[in-house]
Amino acid sequence: MFCDYEVSISTIMILKRAVNYIFLWNSNAEFMLEKTNGVVLHSIKYNDSSTIVTIYTSEFGRSSYMVRSVSNKKSKFRAAFLQPLSLVDLDVSQTPGKDVHTIKDVRILYPLTGIPSQPVKNALALFMSELLYRCLKQTGPDETLFMFLENSVKALDCCEDGLANFHLAFMMKLSRFLGFSPNNEMGDTGYFDLINGIFTNEKPQHNHFIMPEISRILKQALELDYLNLNKLVLNREQRFKLLEVMIEFYRLHVPEFYGLKSLQVLHDIFN
Repeated sequence: MFCDYEVSISTIMILKRAVNYIFLWNSNAEFMLEKTNGVVLHSIKYNDSSTIVTIYTSEFGRSSYMVRSVSNKKSKFRAAFLQPLSLVDLDVSQTPGKDVHTIKDVRILYPLTGIPSQPVKNALALFMSELLYRCLKQTGPDETLFMFLENSVKALDCCEDGLANFHLAFMMKLSRFLGFSPNNEMGDTGYFDLINGIFTNEKPQHNHFIMPEISRILKQALELDYLNLNKLVLNREQRFKLLEVMIEFYRLHVPEFYGLKSLQVLHDIFN
């Protein structure tokens, strides 16, 4: 009996140590720092001293982070680091099961010069970041998508020719990653069916289509690259019409996509 009692006490002590070890291991894991690069999509003030920033990261996909003391001059989290489309290098505490994580340190990954200083580029950055924020929901890491976003931000920052077409090219390219890019295989343009994403000579039986005149412009826009933006020559009315068509196309294919507030900023800038 006495020996059994000793064994029981010994077993309990071992189990307690094991539980404590597991608890400490989990606690340390919760605060383990991980490195990732990211593209800033959105920020919103949480209270007087904190901001929640949404970033598409290379390692975790879309993630939200609590950033404290942004307005404090002595803070390492300067507001300039968290502007729309900023490319940042992060040390983060990524806790499984939580919706909002913590940034421990942030550094500029690529210094942007054109976007902060030029009103047109700044307006385009606001538009692109809002588009990404509305479209990239519940997305995991995607190395190819992240590289596309990073390269697009760099291209916008240094773009000179055809800048007025940049957002159109970006929307065309992004739709391929989202899985509903317009099918450009048909030779004759005809109508464009916004629901099925195809060009067709027959008028669709529903109301979500565009007429041949704008359909031809859309087909030309699908050939755009960041290096040949000036090849698509449009007047202001045509450009806005094509943009409206693309937003409607996104609305039909992206869940809970209700339009973009920054669209008015583009209208004001290009007017």
